[in-house]
Amino acid sequence: MSGPALDVSFIGLGVMGFPMAGHLARAGHHVTVYNRTASKAKAWVERFGGKAAPTPAQAADGSVLVFACVGNDDDLRDVVLGKNGAFAAMKPGAIFVDHTTASAKVERELAAQGAERGIELLDAPVSGGQSGAENGTLAIMVGGKPEVFAKAEPVMAAYGRMISLIGPVGAGQLTKMVNQICIGGLVQALAEGLSFAQKAGLDVARVVSVISKGAASSWQMENRWKPMVEGKFDFGFAVNWMRKDLAICLDEARNNGAQLPVTALVDQFYGRVQKLGGARWDTCSLIKLLADT
Repeated sequence: MSGPALDVSFIGLGVMGFPMAGHLARAGHHVTVYNRTASKAKAWVERFGGKAAPTPAQAADGSVLVFACVGNDDDLRDVVLGKNGAFAAMKPGAIFVDHTTASAKVERELAAQGAERGIELLDAPVSGGQSGAENGTLAIMVGGKPEVFAKAEPVMAAYGRMISLIGPVGAGQLTKMVNQICIGGLVQALAEGLSFAQKAGLDVARVVSVISKGAASSWQMENRWKPMVEGKFDFGFAVNWMRKDLAICLDEARNNGAQLPVTALVDQFYGRVQKLGGARWDTCSLIKLLADT
């Protein structure tokens, strides 16, 4: 690793947090973890070393950097501001780095609460999915003070390939909203294109081999066309998570006046996928709605 080994903690060991915290341990940092389901924290320690704590506060105690990746705004408030939340134990000068996909509003709220305690905050949602977390190749979009970002960036490099400071607190989450808005439209367009190719009697693999080298190319096309045409959706970024993210986007748009007609429509389509029993399917399952019934 570059730089000294630090005392850090990681709160939330889901499909993203588990490997991200693992990269911190592999980089040589002294990592304490917390997870709501204690058995997952125990499994993490057995695999990576370090130690587990029974509360977010105990995990954060003594850490110069506290990372979190939890479910939503309410989960975030609980692990940060709750009776046993991280802020109860963090010392002045410590930095809280939030990798949760949450609202910009909650990040500003937490930053204000932290400032009263001398705690700095970076909102730093990630993109790249489970594979990006496991391979240490995430894109990380960050909101916060430049001098705070400069301290945290070398540590985040353990699992981030592209780490960029976008603006003040909240800018990271707003950028993640842009990311999800773009993905929603891309996946729907890809679903329609592939469905069209199938109904036109084309060899879909050959079609993709050509158009993926042209202007229509995207990460979604490269990585999701095959499971889409094969109808295999039991992996990847779940529809439930995408709907949570799109709800955040649509709520923010109502506040800032942005028009998101395609995003609103794609959100409705994902609602139909949920009704089909696809709440945990990958987001590429949108093509299921276009199949013959």
